[in-house]
Amino acid sequence: MSEQLILEPTPLNAVDRCDRCGAQAYVRATLLNGGELLFCAHHAKQYAEGLKPVVAAIQDESAKLSVSSTASAQDE
Repeated sequence: MSEQLILEPTPLNAVDRCDRCGAQAYVRATLLNGGELLFCAHHAKQYAEGLKPVVAAIQDESAKLSVSSTASAQDE
């Protein structure tokens, strides 16, 4: 029997950039072949349907956008 190591996904941060446009990435798509793609929220929505057949997991942190928008509004 072989043991399988399961890693927790690391949170996305400001260094992670969208592979399509270079904006901050909020979505990580882990592909069935082991690769990964990073997307901003806009491009993640745009490519969501096309990714379904080749994606093993999606880490979506786009909720951070509404949290930071709310915090900015409260600071004003």
